[in-house]
Amino acid sequence: MKLLQMGRLRFCNRSLNDAIVALLLSTLPLMCFGIRYFPANGETEINSGSDVLFSFSEAPEYRNGVGCSRDNIHVAMTIDLEYLRGSIAAVHSILRHASCPENVFFHFIAAEFDPANPRDLTRLVRSTFPSLNFKVYIFREDTVINLISSSIRVALENPLNYARNYLGDILDPYVNRVIYLDSDVVIVDDIQKLWNITLQNNRVIGAPEYCHANFTKYFTDTFWSDPMMSRVFGSRKKPCYFNTGVMVMDMGKWREGNYRKSIENWMEIQRRKRIYELGSLPPFLLVFGGDIEPIHHRWNQHGLGGDNVKGSCRSLHSGPVSLLHWSGKGKPWVRLDEKRSCPLDHLWEPYDLYKRNHHRQQSAVGSFNFVGYFI
Repeated sequence: MKLLQMGRLRFCNRSLNDAIVALLLSTLPLMCFGIRYFPANGETEINSGSDVLFSFSEAPEYRNGVGCSRDNIHVAMTIDLEYLRGSIAAVHSILRHASCPENVFFHFIAAEFDPANPRDLTRLVRSTFPSLNFKVYIFREDTVINLISSSIRVALENPLNYARNYLGDILDPYVNRVIYLDSDVVIVDDIQKLWNITLQNNRVIGAPEYCHANFTKYFTDTFWSDPMMSRVFGSRKKPCYFNTGVMVMDMGKWREGNYRKSIENWMEIQRRKRIYELGSLPPFLLVFGGDIEPIHHRWNQHGLGGDNVKGSCRSLHSGPVSLLHWSGKGKPWVRLDEKRSCPLDHLWEPYDLYKRNHHRQQSAVGSFNFVGYFI
């Protein structure tokens, strides 16, 4: 009762707030869990120290077209302060191009100890997209922190990158199918098309795959020299690459197959033997590579952020485009702000709702010609 009474007070001292939150969290089991926040009527105060949380314009209202059902399209994304502009732009792009935008339900996964706490992020999302259907979950970083090994890039070691491993635990049990998206994407097509893809042959994941990729660069000599490990990519299946930033996932089959545990097993081996260099992707390849539903490549034009070291400019892959993905080191909002943008970064810019760029963004929306890029 005393904690509840304290919760009604407004504290000026942020550290005291944090201490109370930490105390409450410490009484909960060490697992992933979800909390839904409902912002108070008329309350717009943001307690985080960063001005980024004050700096987004309200998006236009997007309404359903003719013939929309009441069936939800579930989209899961992470949300944190560092990638906040990317997340907001991704949501904006989805709503703008969806035939039934009111049917899209967003599941945002926030880090427990991010500088922008989940309540502040919830208020921000609500103020930017007033009619959006969404829920914010807290990801307990201690769930995975002891399994993470060093990577080729420090940013890839962020525990939130591994939240996709735990979607079966994080999301509500009624969510049996979800589209998982990274925060550095924009969709320029109707997300209903991606949602409607059929996962055949009892497959758990659908994604664009590349079966001519050179897998030797994703795993170390230690892995390839071990006959037990390397036969994962033997005659049983082709070693096909897919990018985990865009996945259609059958969460029912995911939970039934306990794939979280399969991925954790490979992460434990990695901690002992160093069998790969690249973040959260390799365990997914080890479990699912060569056994996913192949989706048209238009749904993940990835690599636009350049490689993981230099982040150099990249061009589009050949063929049509439905989703652009700035995977790699370079992020469009950073390069645009630093006046060192790549040509394709300007395809991301019209969806940016950050107020500093608002006037320029509105002009771009009205004048940019997508003909020749998007079909």
